[in-house]
Parts: sequence; structure tokens; C-alpha cells
Amino acid sequence: MTVVVGYLPTPDGLAALSHAIEEVGRTGEKLVVVNTGELGNYAGPSFATPQDLDAIDTQLTEAGIDHLVLQPTNGLSAADEILLAASAHDASRIVIGIRRRSPVGKLFTGSTAQQVLLEADCPVLAVKPQR
Repeated sequence: MTVVVGYLPTPDGLAALSHAIEEVGRTGEKLVVVNTGELGNYAGPSFATPQDLDAIDTQLTEAGIDHLVLQPTNGLSAADEILLAASAHDASRIVIGIRRRSPVGKLFTGSTAQQVLLEADCPVLAVKPQR
């Protein structure tokens, strides 16, 4: 089985990654880390740097975790990329980071978390960063 985690280089994304690493450390499952830009914006802050992804790869390798780090550049939404990865890797669950947003903020910018929660074919664990 596989755990898919949506990763952003933000406190929310780091919380999701940390939780996913803890989970697969206990279960021995494979971890698929997915990071992508927002609808084709690969210069934005949500698109992790190669150094960031290399650090994640090194951390997972040193921890002995079977893993795959993906950074698709298909122009799809982050939610669609996470859902595609979950389907392609037969995910047992998806881990995503969430942050507090106003209803108006969600209306104008959409919600990756909401789409993943509504469309996933497997359980989704939403993780908040600790304050």
C-alpha cells in the first residue's frame, strides 16, 4: 500500500509531510510525495526548489522509507495531481496540509483541500501545523 502526501514548502505542507513520514514509518508503506505549481505556475512559492526536493529525498532515504518524489508539470491543479497520484499508486490514504481561510478566500481562490476531500477514492487525512 501507499500513502500520498501533497507537499508545499509551507508550514502546512511541512506538517503534512511530517505526519505522512510518521505514518509510513509505523506501517512500512511506500510514500509518494507530490509537489506542483498552481495551474501551471512553476515559478510560484508553492513549487518546491530542487534543493528542497533533494533534501526530502535524502531524509526519506536515510530513514529507510520506500518513496517517490513527484513534481509534475502538466498544468493541472494541485488537487488533480494529488488525486492522479493516489489513483496511479493505489493509495490507501492521502495526507494534506490545511490552513485556516475565510469563506470569501475560499470562494475566490478555490480550495485544494476541499477538492481532494470531496473527490478522493480513499481516506484523506487533513493535518494542521502546530502553533
